[in-house]
Amino acid sequence: MPTPPIVYLSRTEKFSSCHRLHSSQLSDEENAKLYGKCNNFHGHGHNYTVKVTLRGPVDPATGMVMNIADLKTCMDRAIMQKLDHKNLDLDLDAFKDIPSTTENVACFIWKNLLACLPVPEILYEVQIDETDKNSVIYRGE
Repeated sequence: MPTPPIVYLSRTEKFSSCHRLHSSQLSDEENAKLYGKCNNFHGHGHNYTVKVTLRGPVDPATGMVMNIADLKTCMDRAIMQKLDHKNLDLDLDAFKDIPSTTENVACFIWKNLLACLPVPEILYEVQIDETDKNSVIYRGE
């Protein structure tokens, strides 16, 4: 039996959230200097685009790495229900003690995806575009 090909499968979603970049480990002055306008006391919002990529063998019976409908359901649970139209700092315990940077949001999404994917080891990459100019990629490292 030949070895099945390894394929990268991606799905993209969009969510809107607000946050304030602020670290409890820094003084108010240090936060203002480091984060600038993103440290605004009342926060600011983004329309994030998140792309989740899986990497795995194509199942010879189904022809898929994973059923895309199942990936959509998992992304809804791990991303949309938790992050869409939320204040990251006030609505999520995950950001009570760490800044809600896009880097930390990517790690949060990764952890939540691992918890709901039927085969977690096929999770390859989470990419978040915070703006059309700023993006973060996390691969679980």
